Parts: sequence; structure tokens; C-alpha cells
Amino acid sequence: MSRKMKNTLELVGMYGSVIVMFIVILYPLLWTFGLSLNPGSSLFGANMIPDNWSFKHYVWLFTNPDSDYLLWYKNTLIVAFSASIGATVFVSLVAYAFSRYRFVGRKNGLYAFLLLQMFPVLMAMVAIYILLNLVGLLDSLLGLILIYVGGAIPMNAFLVKGYFDTIPRELDESARMDGAGHFRVLFTIMLPLAKPILAVVALFNFMAPFMDFILPRIILRSPENYTLALGLYNFVNAQFANNFTRFAAGSILIAIPISIVFLLLQRYLIGGLTSGATKG
Repeated sequence: MSRKMKNTLELVGMYGSVIVMFIVILYPLLWTFGLSLNPGSSLFGANMIPDNWSFKHYVWLFTNPDSDYLLWYKNTLIVAFSASIGATVFVSLVAYAFSRYRFVGRKNGLYAFLLLQMFPVLMAMVAIYILLNLVGLLDSLLGLILIYVGGAIPMNAFLVKGYFDTIPRELDESARMDGAGHFRVLFTIMLPLAKPILAVVALFNFMAPFMDFILPRIILRSPENYTLALGLYNFVNAQFANNFTRFAAGSILIAIPISIVFLLLQRYLIGGLTSGATKG
């Protein structure tokens, strides 16, 4: 086989794989959007391209007095922004300590971070429930935020620590010679240079409350505290509920804040993902 033919086959295979993945990702999205435009409420008989399409389900979510969608959306945004900001702050502090200082237990701490990532989150659900019940934070958004922030530290701290290790220590030493303290070095030198990896941490922790169902299902009990994933689930799970079209409409709208945050941080994301994953 000639080199030109080999390169052609590789190119065809690469583009073929991209097209297949594009179809696999796009097809369910088109079905969900089409389902949200169907005038009925049942999943049966719905079409991806409805004949009499309508936006009435979107209108119902925002205008009907029986709809708690806006409340769920507000709760989810509160949890998402709080978890994203809190996780980014605490992960930065922990990663900076492990990257720049030598202390007793440093090596074992890094091993503990790696070990914690090996176990599924479901294993800790019973302990999380008991702990939140003891401190009075069960069925509260604050308890949910604290669990998201705490759960983000092991994996993300190891990732950010690898990025901090790539920043020359000479910058720290020069700043300290000029009288800068530990926090001054962190906030004026390290964090501005680590914007790519911090953008990755912020985005991933912002997305988690929109996608997670199991943790809110265990912690939250009151309908006024529901997040979007938990609230939308009741559209198709509650007694006599068959509102698949409303469920689809609400699911489509979840993508709006995630897309906005992604567009705001996109110039940092690729550099943060590649550097944090391969260095350190």
C-alpha cells in the first residue's frame, strides 16, 4: 500500500469516526427538542418533527401557577455558582500547599487523594446522610453545596497541583525577596498564571448540580428545595404523571447557563485540560 493511500485511509477513518460520534450525540438532542414541541404530553405517538409543533410547554414552565420550574432553576443556580466558586477557592488553597510546601503527611495526602478517586460516590451516601442529619443540614441547599465542595477537592486538587508544579519557583522566590507573603504570592502570581486549570475546575463544578440526581434525591426532601434534576424527575415519576413533553422542554433549558459559562471560559479550557492532565 502506498503512503498516499495509507494517509487517505487514515483521514477517511478519522472523519468517519467524528461523523459517527456527531450523530450519536446529536440524535438524542434532536429527539428531546422535537419531543418538547409536540402538543401532547405522552411519549407515545410523539414525533421528532411534529406536524403541529408548539412552544406551549416552554410557556407552561414559566407562567403556570402550578409550575415550580423557576424555583427549581433558582435553587440549581444558587447551588451551581456556590459550589463552583467554593470548590475553586478551596482547591486552589489545597493545591498550592501541596505544590509549594513540604510538610509531614504531604506524600500520604497525595496518595489519599488518588485513593479517594477509586471509590464510587454511592459508597459514601449513607455516611453523608447521617452526617448532614447530625449537623442539621439535611434537606437544605447549604448541605448540598458543602457536599459538592468537599467532594470536588480530592480530584481537582491533584489536577491543579500538577499545573502549579509547572510554574517556576523562581517567581515565588523573587516575590518573597520583595516582601510578599504566602497569600500575596498565591493571589498575585500563582492564580493569574493558573487561569486555564481554574477555569476547568470552575466549569466542571458548575455543571455538576445540573446533571446530578442521586445526591439531591438523598439529601433534599422539600419540593421548595428541589434542584432541576430532581424536580423534572417528578414530571414523569409522580403518581398519574405522564408529562414527557414538559420534561423534555425543561431538560433543553438546562443547557442555557452551562453554554453561557462554557463560552465565557472556553479560551482557557483546552490549555487547562491538557496541561493539568499531563504535567505534575
